[in-house]
Amino acid sequence: QVQLVESGGGLAQTGGSLRLSCTASGPKYSMSVMAWFRQPPGKEREFVAGIRWRENTTQYADSVKGRFTVYRDNIKGTLYLQMNFLKPEDTAVYYCAVRSAIGIHTIPVMYDHWGQGTQVTVSS
Repeated sequence: QVQLVESGGGLAQTGGSLRLSCTASGPKYSMSVMAWFRQPPGKEREFVAGIRWRENTTQYADSVKGRFTVYRDNIKGTLYLQMNFLKPEDTAVYYCAVRSAIGIHTIPVMYDHWGQGTQVTVSS
């Protein structure tokens, strides 16, 4: 059974940085793609960034391109999201997700397992 545990959220100022981590456990065949989503207050969950684990290819939402970087540590089985130049509109609960099928999707329902989420708050 796949388990995902996020950490690294917190409070940052506009222009600041945070790094999120997501430690994954479970069968590796279940984790072809890992991704970060976020859910701002009162809004729907949205795609932030994803990575194809074996190929190490990435995809980003337009709103975070050039500011966020997704990468993984294959040995530790950990996914990261380095967030730089943070803006107040980045405030959200950030979730780690995994899917077994190949291909990065931006739709939450395409993912099989989710972490519990970690809060990121950016003050202006």
